Amino acid sequence: MKALILGDGILATELNKQSKFNIVSRKKDNFDITDISTYHNMLKVEYGAIQYCPYDVIINCVANTDTYSTDRDIHWNTNYKGVSDLVEFCNKWKIKLVQISTDYLYTYSKSNASENDVPVHCSTWYGYTKLLGEGYVQLKSNNYLIIRCSHKAKPFQYKDAWINQIGNFDYVDTISERILKLIKNDCNGIYNVGTNLKSIFDLAKDSLYPAFKQLYISLYLFSIWYVGIHSPAMAEHIIIYKAYV
Repeated sequence: MKALILGDGILATELNKQSKFNIVSRKKDNFDITDISTYHNMLKVEYGAIQYCPYDVIINCVANTDTYSTDRDIHWNTNYKGVSDLVEFCNKWKIKLVQISTDYLYTYSKSNASENDVPVHCSTWYGYTKLLGEGYVQLKSNNYLIIRCSHKAKPFQYKDAWINQIGNFDYVDTISERILKLIKNDCNGIYNVGTNLKSIFDLAKDSLYPAFKQLYISLYLFSIWYVGIHSPAMAEHIIIYKAYV
């Protein structure tokens, strides 16, 4: 299988790192998903009079993800119009499209999201246009896989959070690994990729816990060594206590 990744964000970068698939970047390669001529100039190969696209799968990670932006044109052109053009390109060259969508379509409350849930979180142009892009893929694509996910950089990069957001998000390395498994297993349809419902605080703890755990072990071993020198009997009690904790 020969696959191509479109995008230059943390998900596209991590997918490229784990899979070694080719990647076309908006910044580095000047790929513009809103310009249909880009597909023909960058994704096709000409061999004499023969034209073809050498990829079996295209993974589209390109999106305008600014959920607070009110610029309708940017959201519309990137998240919907660009996706619709990509669908037509993939259909023409018999390429499977893997469309990276978002779990922002759901309203999280007391349960995990299901692929059968009706997306209702479209109060912004980001959510609205991502849902429209999904709809076009489902209606028009001959071969597709839609991934609904939310990914964060690892380790957790934010010192403060205004709200304790709830969702099925996970770190980008874990999300990428699961997406690649779905692609390699030739899965079709819509898949939610994430974890059980958690808060952003819990996710941050998951990132920091290994470091704290290692620090705890180091301090514990140091305490045994230090106390063992000054009071062997006390050191023995510490070891026995730890065995029962």
